Amino acid sequence: MKKIHVGFLFSHDYEKLKLSIPPVYAASDRIFIAIDENYITWSGNKFEVDPDFFEWLKEIDTDNKIEIYRDNFYVPSLTEIEMDTRERHLLSLKMGIGNWLVQVDSDEYFFDFEKFVLDLRKHDHYLDNPEKNKIQIAAFWVILYKYTDNGILYVDLPMKAIFATNYPNYNLARRTSSRVIYTNNIVLHESLSRTEKELRFKLENWGHKRQVNAGFIDKWIKVNEKNYTELRDFYYIEPNRWKKLNYFPSRDLKEIKDFVVNSKVLTISPVYLALKNFGQWFKFLFK
Repeated sequence: MKKIHVGFLFSHDYEKLKLSIPPVYAASDRIFIAIDENYITWSGNKFEVDPDFFEWLKEIDTDNKIEIYRDNFYVPSLTEIEMDTRERHLLSLKMGIGNWLVQVDSDEYFFDFEKFVLDLRKHDHYLDNPEKNKIQIAAFWVILYKYTDNGILYVDLPMKAIFATNYPNYNLARRTSSRVIYTNNIVLHESLSRTEKELRFKLENWGHKRQVNAGFIDKWIKVNEKNYTELRDFYYIEPNRWKKLNYFPSRDLKEIKDFVVNSKVLTISPVYLALKNFGQWFKFLFK
């Protein structure tokens, strides 16, 4: 118990796991990958899997810590987001209550997972009786929006995101209604930055399928490295949540990481973090 267990969902973009698993491998105690036994998305669409991926998985699993969890995750009577939430719950049960239950999506790349683990360890006492002391731990996304000819457009402010909990009472994907503890950790989120064909497939098969606003894809197609300053409101659900984009003059993820680390705009200030955590502590003080 009190282990660092990391879970991934395996779907049509499984190849991105080759970027998201290595950053968390060394500091995790065990890694679980949830795979639909019929290779079906939450929208009921079949996807193909290259067997070579599992050979790659064996090669990188030098400590024998990766476990495949196969189950039927497609339930036609549920909506896509309900299946998303259900699969994450089942995965966390497999990972074991009493451990830190960390869920990372295939297109999310931790900059410093070792630091995130150290931050989790500061709160190990919440694992003693997790059902009575529910908590969730957040980091911050730097969201990659779109690849351009010479670089990448990104959302110009870090966005909070839940990555871990001690008790998986999820009510929307990996989020619960419990108190949030915010940590100063950055995760690069390759959210929408893919080809138009790949993006359209994602929009048809992910948990947020029914929430995407009608004008999103047209704006995504239109925006580029020359006109991004002229446009506003880019979020796929509530557009004004992502008000502005900015631009990385590179498509190299290593260079982007260095840029983010040294960016004042993309840095989480200690004051901001303290205020967020005080607000959460006060909100749940009498609950």
